Amino acid sequence: MKESEEVRISIVVACRNERAHIRAFLDSLLAQDTGGMGWEAIIADGMSDDGTRELLEEYCAGRPQIRVIDNPGRIVSTGLNAAIRAARGEIVLRMDVHTVYAPDYCRKCVETLEETGADNAGGPARTRAQGLRARAIAAAYHSRFSTGGARFHDEDYEGWADTVPFGCWRKTTLERLGLFDESLVRNQDDELNLRLLRAGGRIWQNPAIRCWYSPRATLGGLFRQYMQYGFWKVPVIRKHRLPGSWRHLVPVAFVTGNVALVAAMAIAAASGAREWFEGVAAVWLALAAAYAAAIAAASVAAARGRGWRILPYLPAAFAAFHVSYGLGFAAGLLRFAARPGQPLVAESAFTRITR
Repeated sequence: MKESEEVRISIVVACRNERAHIRAFLDSLLAQDTGGMGWEAIIADGMSDDGTRELLEEYCAGRPQIRVIDNPGRIVSTGLNAAIRAARGEIVLRMDVHTVYAPDYCRKCVETLEETGADNAGGPARTRAQGLRARAIAAAYHSRFSTGGARFHDEDYEGWADTVPFGCWRKTTLERLGLFDESLVRNQDDELNLRLLRAGGRIWQNPAIRCWYSPRATLGGLFRQYMQYGFWKVPVIRKHRLPGSWRHLVPVAFVTGNVALVAAMAIAAASGAREWFEGVAAVWLALAAAYAAAIAAASVAAARGRGWRILPYLPAAFAAFHVSYGLGFAAGLLRFAARPGQPLVAESAFTRITR
């Protein structure tokens, strides 16, 4: 596409050190059928040092519709904002490197945006995973037990929603909102959608908009990811003085409740208060038994729909979702209460993006 040709759709992408995934993403991008609408893709590279940048430049050669720009901030929000500012199209459509898109993805997003009059449009979260552990993580991801019933986890839901994966907006909408919050390492998309809704905007989810996300393949990777999600939910709530949904508070209540009960048992044991210890222990065991029963029921339900071979891996996957998010949220409460307004140490456990 020449500089003089009209661009209607600007696809914005933020990436860093994605050598293992960038080829599949770019193939999916180049396969897009936009129905004759002119498009461009702006990829903000967070100073990759694993060969990603070289692969991007190789693909860009002879393809002027794809541009690569620097993202010295190295996080998603700074990269997306740089790409949006460079965008020429009236419609901005976000994509992610860890996702493969149906050939009509862009066209369906734009059509849905225009037909519904929404301010943001997108499809539900769909997953593709290889291996039993990864499939179990994906199955847990789609369960109401791990996500609290967020509508974008429902692959069949169509209608108004509080958020959708990625997003498709008119550029003027993003400019009016002030783009993504660059103080957030995670949850910048949820925060933007929360701002949009509170400004009177609307978000539509259309299951005909199809893409497939590659979830974490290990419990360790999942744990680190959702601990960061929990941590960065705290500044979002502080900013807006209210959680986007009360389901965000359940994991931290679960984790802190367990910590409080265990601490109470330890204090009772150390002080020789036998009756107190036994009473607290009975409460803790009852809660643990109820949680174990809930995990067992959720695991059977998830395995029934996605294959019984993943059943042994599901309890640990559910626990990882809950405990990691709750611990991260608790850490965020402590950090932002103790040092409000102070930046985090660069490349700390809560700022480092591993993929």
